[in-house]
Amino acid sequence: MKINIYIVDKKSKDKLYSPLIEHYLKIAKPFAKVEVFEIYTKEINKAHDISTEASQKSYTLAFEPYLKGAYNISLDPNSKEVDSFDFSNLLKDRGTVNFFIGGAYGLERHFLGQCNNAISLGKITMSHKLAKMVLLEQIFRGLTILNNHPYHK
Repeated sequence: MKINIYIVDKKSKDKLYSPLIEHYLKIAKPFAKVEVFEIYTKEINKAHDISTEASQKSYTLAFEPYLKGAYNISLDPNSKEVDSFDFSNLLKDRGTVNFFIGGAYGLERHFLGQCNNAISLGKITMSHKLAKMVLLEQIFRGLTILNNHPYHK
């Protein structure tokens, strides 16, 4: 199984999140290949100075090339909240799963409609960097549930 996380984010090695990201990528290896792709284009940067709609459209344009050949899941605060077992079922029997985390302005309805599923990590607002960490932990937890590993208990 392959799991990709696409996030609107500038590539950086920050001291707080980088070690945690590496930790979750490492411990997930026995179950799946998990990769994180930070995407921040000139178009996204320009759109942030224009409007919410322009920003969302720039995220869609950046993400659309990655929609083919995978089961695609967007993170959207207005979508259905799932528990860890529901989350694990999203991964079950999939070859490749792509997760998409938008930028500060969220994802446009058009993009959400192109995905197989959209889920919410909860009603609280969190930075996209923190959302990435929560998602990585839930991916690992979901993989352990599917593989009857004791981590999830």
